[in-house]
Amino acid sequence: MTAIERHDDISDLALAPAGRDRIAWAERDMPVLRQIRERFERERPLDGVRVGACLHVTTETANLALTLQAGGAQVALCASNPLSTQDDAAAALVERGISVYAIKGEDERRYYEHIESVLATRPQITMDDGADLVSTLHLRHPDWLEGVVGGTEETTTGVNRLKVMAAEGELRYPIVAVNEAFTKHLFDNRYGTGQSTLDGLIRATNVLLAGRVFVVCGYGWCGRGLAQRARGMGSHVIVTEVEPVRALEAVMDGYAVMPSVEAAKVADVVVTVTGGLHAIGAEAISNLKDGAILANSGHFNDEIDIPALERQARSKRRVRPLVDEYELADGRKVYLVAEGRLVNLSAAEGHPASVMDMSFANQALCVEWVLRNAEGLESRVHDVPREIDRRVAELKLASLGVRTDALSQEQRAYAADWRSGT
Repeated sequence: MTAIERHDDISDLALAPAGRDRIAWAERDMPVLRQIRERFERERPLDGVRVGACLHVTTETANLALTLQAGGAQVALCASNPLSTQDDAAAALVERGISVYAIKGEDERRYYEHIESVLATRPQITMDDGADLVSTLHLRHPDWLEGVVGGTEETTTGVNRLKVMAAEGELRYPIVAVNEAFTKHLFDNRYGTGQSTLDGLIRATNVLLAGRVFVVCGYGWCGRGLAQRARGMGSHVIVTEVEPVRALEAVMDGYAVMPSVEAAKVADVVVTVTGGLHAIGAEAISNLKDGAILANSGHFNDEIDIPALERQARSKRRVRPLVDEYELADGRKVYLVAEGRLVNLSAAEGHPASVMDMSFANQALCVEWVLRNAEGLESRVHDVPREIDRRVAELKLASLGVRTDALSQEQRAYAADWRSGT
């Protein structure tokens, strides 16, 4: 294979020393990925493979990229969100020989130029967080699809987009839904999003959450984690949902459940985590009380109907870094955090490294699995193989010093008989 032609686009290479230190700090809490990297260095299972990745460019992602590089891959990386890039981490990766196209705060034009730069390396494996890389490849460069072996997808929003593509016969190569691994969504989405969303919200606003009415829009794994953490901070939590089973679960978990237009009337803080369009729409915005804070922790910035907010406002001004004040026609003031983009990465550092350890271990192992099994995989969205999910859990438990029981031969035979009905 020929080497990737380098023409990186980052903020400042002089930031690399700080990035090295922070990448090393994150690596301390990523023992599972570290073990995979050590094996990859010995075995080189990705030797010469071109990997194109559109992920949040953070210190945790840096450790994933370095793991792929250790396995022999040629890695090109761009950002999956304009505000999530950590410029020092990007610089440190360039210093280590990884092609990076990502600058915190890049506009939409540059965002898509960076995606094009990654695609120009003609990746054989794609790694996505939101499916922008995959959709751009299919729409703009269908003639490049022939060389793609497979890919992975990291987030709920991206998996949903890819499943639609597959159902409509448009997906041209197999993609593993890393987001669906138990060791991803049970921990990354619940504990990671729960903690990092509050981290971003508090960093941006410095608001006290104790005693406040905190509305969580969506009760998937991310919403569950956020509601749990907000309650732990002393907030009175209200959940809004469209799915009756999840709404019932929220009730059984002890939360108030009501429509968003009603919740908006009493909300001090509203955070959307639905993966859908306009979870907070025009009517809910018109019901917000003076001083209400709006934030989003879903992948795209359309969970809050920002155009409706703009239409209802008579003025707008920046009152803190990443906080915009909208004054409505009747004088009420509403505050939008991080332009409605995912607040945990726009205003903070994203998930803690210890949970990303499991997510990115799944990513690395799934890339290896796709390469080994590509010829027999259909062009659709695939679940993470159960053995990979279990292996990640086993390695994580071992790193924590936790031991578990093991079934005896007799117990295994009994379980096998029970499953077979004999």
